[in-house]
Amino acid sequence: MINGILGKKLGMTQVFDESGMLVPVTVIEAGPCVVAQIKTVENDGYEGVQVAFGEVKENKVTKPVKGQFAKSQAAPKRYIREVPVSGIEDITLGQEYKADLFKPGDYVKVTGTSKGKGFAGVIKRHHFHGADMTHGSMIHRKPQSGGATDAARVFKGVRRPGQMGNETVTQRGLIVYRVDPYRNVILIKGAVPGANGGLLLIARQMVGG
Repeated sequence: MINGILGKKLGMTQVFDESGMLVPVTVIEAGPCVVAQIKTVENDGYEGVQVAFGEVKENKVTKPVKGQFAKSQAAPKRYIREVPVSGIEDITLGQEYKADLFKPGDYVKVTGTSKGKGFAGVIKRHHFHGADMTHGSMIHRKPQSGGATDAARVFKGVRRPGQMGNETVTQRGLIVYRVDPYRNVILIKGAVPGANGGLLLIARQMVGG
């Protein structure tokens, strides 16, 4: 059984529940996705499924990718990703599935690329407290020491200025609020990582997952 689907973040809106309470939701275009490759223990050492999503012109796809889609007898797609599965017995090459993979009330985790915010200092990037904002101070927003002096280098993991955002982020514990199988749209309660138009992986969240 396939437990995940690829989608595109369309934006956020708000809906009202039965009691009249306002609920913020993220609108995601989920699918249709096509099974592009089935990985088996005999050939790959594990069981897995690669799915494809998103329209793309055929001349934008490389020959190896065209050959992969020719095996599944499906039109080339823009994105190919591996999704979680709980067994591959009922999965066939070229199989198409859509947003109705989920139902309202399902717990999911959503993986996407966070918004890039460019180069940032330690106060914005790592929430450093900062030094005294007085006239005599020369280190208002500086990060201070870069590491041990005898090592003559900065150790890995030291929090320094650098690029902020543009990272793979997984938001867990989200709830599917509504599913529209005719428009291939899923409404998820709350916010998910990434900018509008970004690629998302929506996966069913297992216990402890």
